[in-house]
Amino acid sequence: MCVAKGEYETLTLDCSFFKYARIVLDKFQVVLHSSDHIAPVGVLHPMEFHLEKKLESVSTSDIDGTNEVTVGEIDSVCEVLEDWKDFGDTPIQEVGLISNLTLEINQRFHTSKSKKDDIFTISCWLHDACRTSGDLQEDLEAILMKIELLLVKYNCSWENVLYIHLYVANMNDFSVANETYVKFITQEKCRSGVPSRSTIELPLLQIGLGKAYVEVLVSDDKTKNVLHVQSISCWAPSCIGPYSQATLHKDVLYMAGQLGLDPPTMLLFNGGPAFELQQALENSEAVANCFDCSISKCALLLVIYCSESFNSSERISIEHQKDVVLTKMRLYLESGSRSNMSDVLHPVILYVHFLICQKDKRALVEVKPMLYTGENVESPSDVTKPDLSVGQTYLGFHYEKWHDSCLQKCIVYGRICTTVVSVTQEVAAKICSETKNALYDLQHKVVSEAGISRIAEFCIYSIDKVLLENFFSWDDVLTLRIYFSTNLQISHETLSTIFTGAFNEFGQMSCRINISKGSIFNLVPVLGAGRSATSMDDIILTCELYARKILVLVMPRQSGM
Repeated sequence: MCVAKGEYETLTLDCSFFKYARIVLDKFQVVLHSSDHIAPVGVLHPMEFHLEKKLESVSTSDIDGTNEVTVGEIDSVCEVLEDWKDFGDTPIQEVGLISNLTLEINQRFHTSKSKKDDIFTISCWLHDACRTSGDLQEDLEAILMKIELLLVKYNCSWENVLYIHLYVANMNDFSVANETYVKFITQEKCRSGVPSRSTIELPLLQIGLGKAYVEVLVSDDKTKNVLHVQSISCWAPSCIGPYSQATLHKDVLYMAGQLGLDPPTMLLFNGGPAFELQQALENSEAVANCFDCSISKCALLLVIYCSESFNSSERISIEHQKDVVLTKMRLYLESGSRSNMSDVLHPVILYVHFLICQKDKRALVEVKPMLYTGENVESPSDVTKPDLSVGQTYLGFHYEKWHDSCLQKCIVYGRICTTVVSVTQEVAAKICSETKNALYDLQHKVVSEAGISRIAEFCIYSIDKVLLENFFSWDDVLTLRIYFSTNLQISHETLSTIFTGAFNEFGQMSCRINISKGSIFNLVPVLGAGRSATSMDDIILTCELYARKILVLVMPRQSGM
């Protein structure tokens, strides 16, 4: 049925409030508004129905048949007393599924985990250089089993998960991914709400991985608040999968990837990529407003996934439209009732080039914002940040002014740090030119493995400098996602070895990080990624870092009386 604000709600046929009768549908019709394979939209149109009188007596008994209760009046309440066991804090295991995990799949598993214990990231993927894996369902099921076991190991469950990045090799299998996903992540297992999610098609097979790759952000507490848009509405798209539109945890709002869907019809907005982006940003703003914040003033990080089909003019229009929409939102807030909203953050903007097969059926743009909902974003005036631009050397690098052109950062003093380091072909040539060996072929734009190793060291140096200057440590890092272009013609395994070696060398030199217990970074294959839509194809490596401190208030001890 359609209610006052145009939202379509569930038609209730029977419930405890219906004291005397229930509704029985004799004839109905399903009206399909859109048969889109990602977000089909339809409504139930009742044509004939009647009321069926409820029985005037109800008999219930316990399992032994010894606790029979008879209700003589329809409007009385029957309460069956029994012991209630709360299994909410017990990690849930899919015993039947886990037992099917074969040794062969175990040998292809690879995982990484960030160093923090109170909030951390787990990533899991399968190496499949010989293309021996089965379909998406098999790979995703195996990965989710592995993550579930790791959650149990860290005394957590799916209810502790805040956000899930689901990367798949083919979005034609989106429905299969959802069907597999709900075998593990359900409302019953996540009583405080299912996690938010972003699903993107990436070139996994091209670099020797399986058909699925999953990252989960986990908290050791269950204090999250979620927004789940279940029904069709006029203000925000309904969830097209088993996820929440947004998850709030300790002043950070993790928003699900937003498409350019028109909320009332759930159809993709016509007019091309720029119009899709505008609608996706407006959808994101509607969700942000529910938490009394705005993507134009509170964003820490704004990731914009762009289709490989974009031409140069479409990329320019995407970037221009993003600036126009965010500026209009900010001006609207400053002129309205929300003018007292917290100071404007300058978010890190990251564009990621992803695969797309059928342009007529697929979203061309997806927006994934991360917002700060707290206060006091400015650094205290009496704090002097260390100047590391002079006199210090990291991995053989001395600060030069051009380093700043590779870097974006957004800092909430003492709390949060988001940073993106992008290495273009030009920057790669500068990095490699500082060594005596020929690491970069400028004419053919080819980087040797030794050159990639040097670029990895530069990325670590740049990130470490940002962390130190803003009083963060590597132990505060929750996510370090390294996007690498498939044009590098390097396998995932080889690149992982290069970065592991660079981190080990850095750890020995600085004593500020120890990755002996496992990798702290995730390697994500893309067609391109960078700080602008026009430069995505020119990028060799892009590092996206998210670090945060969880503030613990210590109450002063009272003296004895």
